[in-house]
Amino acid sequence: MTAAAERPLSPTPPAPSPVLALRAVSRTYGDGDGLITALHPATLDVRPGELVAVNGPSGSGKSTFLSIAGALLRPTTGQVLIAGQDVTALPQRALAPFRLRHLGFVLQGSNLIPYLSVREQLTLVPHLAGQRGPDAGRRADELLAQLGLTGRAGHLPDALSGGQRQRVAIARALINDPQLILADEPTASLDSARGREVVELLAAQVRTGGRAAVMVTHDERVLDLCDRVVSIVDGQLRGA
Repeated sequence: MTAAAERPLSPTPPAPSPVLALRAVSRTYGDGDGLITALHPATLDVRPGELVAVNGPSGSGKSTFLSIAGALLRPTTGQVLIAGQDVTALPQRALAPFRLRHLGFVLQGSNLIPYLSVREQLTLVPHLAGQRGPDAGRRADELLAQLGLTGRAGHLPDALSGGQRQRVAIARALINDPQLILADEPTASLDSARGREVVELLAAQVRTGGRAAVMVTHDERVLDLCDRVVSIVDGQLRGA
């Protein structure tokens, strides 16, 4: 028997705990004969370093799914855990501070504040979280440099291209170093080249930073950039 054959096999390291864990979450509206199911019971884990796309047509339940995953909407049934915290058990007043600490959002159309400069878009977030020191400014400058936006730091949103505005939105989502990023149709207002650029940037930030991310989209041009793709049709999550 050779030395290699005698050497014991190393145990497979356990998978890291999911940053986002949905456990049979559902959402219904109305009652009695008027009951509408926007999301059927859905289960999904998203782990550090993973970008998961949730793909589906308009009206399929993507927005409801993302709102529940982002602790913006309580599920009718089921459990949502973010960074190990059961957010469905938190009181309403605790949800906004929790989102500021643990989540970053990238919204369709960037949703930048029109009268704030690029740098101010970023520093506003830690200010809202009660962080009022020089660290916020340094972090903003680092992110702008990483995303190629240093030369645009003093510009207002109207002076930026669509792709630049979405890069600012990504930087704003990252400013508090969140564990989970949720992106809502980030390529909807961009052409093919700019859309891929934005998703490539998002994927790189997820993988190098050890974050987890979920992107809801109907843009099939960028699905190859994601680690996993699940679909949602008529409120039913498939392939998770």
